[in-house]
Amino acid sequence: MSKQLAISATMAVTFALSMAAQTFAGQTYTREEAIKVALENSSEVKSAEEDLVKTNAKVDEGYGSAYPSIDLSATVTRIFGLDDVKKSSDLTDAAKQMAMGSVPDADGVNHPMANAYDQQVIGPALDGLLYGMKSQGYRWQSSVGITATQVLYAGGKVGTAIEIAKVAKTTSEIALDDAKSKVRYSVDEAFDNVIILDSSVVITEESIALLQTAVDLATQSYQSGLGKELDVVRAQLELDNLKSTLEDLKKKQVLARNAILNTMGMPYDADVKFVGDFRNPENFTMPDTAMANVLKRRKEIAQLKAAEEINSKLVDIQEGDYKPTVALVAGIQYKNNQNEFYKWDAPDWDENINKYIALNVSINLFNGKKTVSGVAQAKSDLRSIQLQRETAERGFRLQIESCVSALENATQQIEMKKRSLELSQKNYDLTEAAYKVGRETQINYLTANNSLRQAKLAYTQAIKEWNTAYNALLQATGEY
Repeated sequence: MSKQLAISATMAVTFALSMAAQTFAGQTYTREEAIKVALENSSEVKSAEEDLVKTNAKVDEGYGSAYPSIDLSATVTRIFGLDDVKKSSDLTDAAKQMAMGSVPDADGVNHPMANAYDQQVIGPALDGLLYGMKSQGYRWQSSVGITATQVLYAGGKVGTAIEIAKVAKTTSEIALDDAKSKVRYSVDEAFDNVIILDSSVVITEESIALLQTAVDLATQSYQSGLGKELDVVRAQLELDNLKSTLEDLKKKQVLARNAILNTMGMPYDADVKFVGDFRNPENFTMPDTAMANVLKRRKEIAQLKAAEEINSKLVDIQEGDYKPTVALVAGIQYKNNQNEFYKWDAPDWDENINKYIALNVSINLFNGKKTVSGVAQAKSDLRSIQLQRETAERGFRLQIESCVSALENATQQIEMKKRSLELSQKNYDLTEAAYKVGRETQINYLTANNSLRQAKLAYTQAIKEWNTAYNALLQATGEY
């Protein structure tokens, strides 16, 4: 049997699987459809998308720190142990009373004890002063104010925080791509498992059909007196064993199909079908294994580099505690103090409204070495990330070499299994022809049948292993 015929046999199996899937009830998915549904339903992808939303919001939050902060505050205070505050004119009245009396001067002339200035100016002024002092002791004190704060300088923390948020956003985008890549890889692997089981079922059914022919021939020979009952029993026993194997394969087939459904985020379905085939080992593009390009494509390296950049900036933020903070503060506040909470005066813009603007500069002189410890921890985290990246780069190199070796071995196995399949097919054809004319024993015929089935299964398994090795290499090179 030629190589083209061996490949044709496998293609025929795939075509038979496709036709069988289309004739059964239940939902049918192609590989591309399965991947699409899995990407839509994957919790890992959805979680990565939410992380991207969060990091986008952090960028906006970072810019928000550079804008003024405007705060509205309202306060109501109840002070206990105070009496009513009342406005009085005691000193003015006293001045008037004093004006009614008089005292003589050195010449014996009588003069008023208080003049008009005391009555009209000094007295009311002192009464107002006393009232103003007493008014600070109202039982109910309320205030409403608006404060605006603009940070002018914070040791570079605001700008650095914005840069960190942008890098974190990039990291989330990489993580989302990585999550999608892993979902595609998982579906491909599960899909290939279904294909190998579907192929095994078809091959086993073909062997059962051939064995049924052998059982029929043995029965006819026995009934005509030319054969032995032992031949019938032996063929029937082999047929029963193969039917049992078929039932076990079908159960595994259902489980493998629902394993894909689980990856797709779909409920269990005993009738679901998947239509597709393996990648063709004779028509593929070898992935780019140059390490310089691999390190650019591998998402893990990109994430570690982003984490390294973030940790580097976190060191800057921690060191920013050594620097001063400068802020411009402006505000307007209305105060209202009363003996009862339900009383409220209309704003007196001259007396009750306070307007202010201030420039605040602060710098920490001592915080128990908190800043020193924070800087040391940030630098340690940065070094840890750098070590992880260096370790990952060395590991990727070894991983690629291992995957290339596995792919080469899988390619060699395909050639070997293909050759075995050709020989098994030729052996079966010759044995079958000889058995039908009585020139070959039934045992050899059954053995040839079993050998052919095993060779087909081994060849299909070799193709599956090649696909697994190829997928692993794609993933290792970052091309998945």
